[in-house]
Amino acid sequence: MEKVIVRVDPGVCGFECIIKAGPAGKKSVAIEILECDCTMIQDMSRSLPELSLNDLFIPLTRHPVMAAGEKAKCHLACPVPVAIFKAAEVALGMAVPKDVTLKIEKEE
Repeated sequence: MEKVIVRVDPGVCGFECIIKAGPAGKKSVAIEILECDCTMIQDMSRSLPELSLNDLFIPLTRHPVMAAGEKAKCHLACPVPVAIFKAAEVALGMAVPKDVTLKIEKEE
């Protein structure tokens, strides 16, 4: 397992976040959200569990990260929960560290 830092620029809200994932146990990672001024993300971060390899396969509708986001009233399109999943995947050795991009363009 390795330590991973994911920087998230969520878009129009401007509340950039830094997500840190690192070993917590033999097969689990702890997630920390650092330097984010969004009160909803701060609330969510207090409810985040450690994530194991098995947690990467829990359906979204029952996943504890999504439940923490819902409880904190995060916006549906907030990219931070997905960034948490990506950080956990890389830290657990299930994905390579590759940037993800979401680019929005208006059609003329």
